[in-house]
Amino acid sequence: MIRVVIALLMLVLGLAMAAGGGWLVSLNGSPYYLVAGAVLVLCALLLIMKRRSALSLYALLLVGTLSWSLWEVGLDWWALAPRGALLVLLGLLLVIPGVAGPIRGGRMPLLLAVLLSTAVAVAGYYQDPHDLSGALPGPVNPGAGHSEQVPDGDWHAYGRTALGQRYSPLTRITPDNVTRLRRAWVFHTGDTNATTFEATPLKVNDTLYLCTPRHELIALDATTGVERWRFDPDIEPDLNRRRQICRGVAYFPGHRQPPLATVERTNPQPEEMLAATGSERDSLIDPEDLHCERRLFLPTADARLIALDADSGERCARFGDNGEVDLWAGMPNPQPPLYYPSSPPVVTDQLVIIGGLISDNVSVSQPSGVIRAYDVDDGDLVWNWDPGNPERTEPLPDGETYSASSPNSWSVASVDETLGMVYLPMGNHTPDQWGEQRDPDAERFSSSVVALDLATGKVRWVSQTVRHDLWDMDVPAQPSLLDLDTPQGRVPVLVQPTKQGDIYVLDRRTGDPVLPVREQPAPASLGYQTVATSQPSSALNFNPPPLRERDMWGATPVDQLLCRIRFRQLQYQGRYTPPSEQGSLIYPGNFGVFNWGALAVDPVRQVAFTSPSYLAYVSTLVPRKDDHSRHVSSRGPGANENYGAPYAVKMKPFLSPLGLPCQQPPWGYVAGADLRTGEVVWRHRNGTIGYPSPIPLPVTIGVPDIGGPIITAGGVAFMSGGLDNHVRAYDLTSGRTLWEDRLPIGGHATPMTYLDDTGRQILLVVAGGHSAVGSKGRSPDAVIAYVLDDEAEEKETDPVR
Repeated sequence: MIRVVIALLMLVLGLAMAAGGGWLVSLNGSPYYLVAGAVLVLCALLLIMKRRSALSLYALLLVGTLSWSLWEVGLDWWALAPRGALLVLLGLLLVIPGVAGPIRGGRMPLLLAVLLSTAVAVAGYYQDPHDLSGALPGPVNPGAGHSEQVPDGDWHAYGRTALGQRYSPLTRITPDNVTRLRRAWVFHTGDTNATTFEATPLKVNDTLYLCTPRHELIALDATTGVERWRFDPDIEPDLNRRRQICRGVAYFPGHRQPPLATVERTNPQPEEMLAATGSERDSLIDPEDLHCERRLFLPTADARLIALDADSGERCARFGDNGEVDLWAGMPNPQPPLYYPSSPPVVTDQLVIIGGLISDNVSVSQPSGVIRAYDVDDGDLVWNWDPGNPERTEPLPDGETYSASSPNSWSVASVDETLGMVYLPMGNHTPDQWGEQRDPDAERFSSSVVALDLATGKVRWVSQTVRHDLWDMDVPAQPSLLDLDTPQGRVPVLVQPTKQGDIYVLDRRTGDPVLPVREQPAPASLGYQTVATSQPSSALNFNPPPLRERDMWGATPVDQLLCRIRFRQLQYQGRYTPPSEQGSLIYPGNFGVFNWGALAVDPVRQVAFTSPSYLAYVSTLVPRKDDHSRHVSSRGPGANENYGAPYAVKMKPFLSPLGLPCQQPPWGYVAGADLRTGEVVWRHRNGTIGYPSPIPLPVTIGVPDIGGPIITAGGVAFMSGGLDNHVRAYDLTSGRTLWEDRLPIGGHATPMTYLDDTGRQILLVVAGGHSAVGSKGRSPDAVIAYVLDDEAEEKETDPVR
């Protein structure tokens, strides 16, 4: 009976492989599946007929499959497994005495084939052709990690300082003691209906500040995690929850210089106010507003910027209209929620500078990507930089609007007040996948890094990372600023990761490359729209090699075969293959090798800790029949509909019928790079089979990361954004994983670290999941503090569970 069941399984599998294999051959693909399917069908028939030759023929199939697999992928266990595991399992069943029933003989060749296949699999398991071992260099510029403006034990901005390094000078947690980390306390925000929790908290003095996905601002005791106060911006509850993202708030510590004494103003202040400093200035301010000397700036999902007192959470009434400015002012096509600031503004001694997110691909008539600088004290508009009208930076008069659909800056900016520049990572010119209706003057700022003059908002330089972007390869991450030792001397540089995997190292004074940038030919047009003939690429990069049919993956030979068929059906000429009606394979996809989590840099060792991810996407142009009906969406404002363009677009991950990525793992790494040489020194798979398997298993496969890392001067890096719901500590020198803890749900926000009032170094992780990756788990509102175990006393501080 068992023999018949096995034979029927072989028959079904063989017919499926033969049919699919024939289809693949017709697409100029591998003939293996057609041949193997036919052999399986013959084996099944011989097995039913009780022929001894069935076992011998099956042994030949296993040996042939093993040879073909090694030829395609070598000793790569994750690539070998779907090719042979199911066939080896069936062979193992057949060699068990009694299973093949009355068939006598023929088991020994089959047993040898099974053992040989198993031995190769075991050998492959202990090989990792994707791993790179090495050691990052030690200190180069001692003292560079300490900031006069931010105490060592604090975290004042999204990237800790306005330089965006995500580096802490704290040294109490080291590779030697990090395994002793334990939970100290857990706080729950109560925002359990959120779909995306990306906030990195700030720590100032003895208080933590964080925003929830519905843009409430919460202040916590940094030592105990007990809530001190909460501010609710009163956002309309029916706003599109899926688009509500708050990556953090901004902190203003008070003035270091006279307020705006040298900046041209639209509404000048009295001379005595402009000239006053310190106590003189305080005497000229309404005593009721003194409580806002230290303040927080909260961006909201309904496009407001709110100033709050850092001690009480009360509105700073002197800022704008009762503590807020309306970011819809002067905006064309005002339609919530098509525009709002999803990232914290950047704050200088004089200005608060903010951009905003524009909903992708809704129409050709979207709000503007304007960047605006407001007086940090009263909220008056000082300058505005509109990529569609870049020379006119003085505030617009009433009744005029900014240019529509211009490139926006939705991620986090960095600032160098000494050089007098703010550095903006720029998004794409919407619609992302249709470029024929773009303003060419505005498009030069699309998918670029732009440096603006702090005093005037004028462009100082621009460096474009993708020309005529048709792939949503906007610059997604905050630039990191540090001083780099080069053969030409110490250079102030900007380090910019991109979605396509390039990491640009530029002189931040001029935008000139410090590490070489070369031009590479780009795929030709497919006839739908014009394309750029070449694209830039940095010498320091994590660009994956082009996909091949043999790189297709699956849990079984059948879904791997279907991925191969789909691969052959799609348009694919390598990176920057243009979108098409047939469907184009975009690799890396717009998930990004790097996304808003960015990377972390160590300014002392002049190295970077990165977390590159690799997922392919499919981009399909869908001809529009009119300018009002939905073609690709069912809810919300109409994402990817591209109203007003000739095409909507379908964007989806390149997945097998079982929902697994079609390209073989690893899909995610941690990697260390020497910024002085541009060398990737080490690279290791990161994350376990908890993704994509519903059952967490401690088997390292390499999963995507959406979040970001931090580095500490103790030689430890931390990251919590892997899709397998873990926070991990890594040895910065070698990349070795030192410690991990399972989170209740994905920690897709960049962690941070600080000292509490008792002198403990705290690692703080926000674990709330992310809708874009289908996070699953419990407590999607958790803020978790870790300390070394001799200092830990875990407790829950929020009664809401």
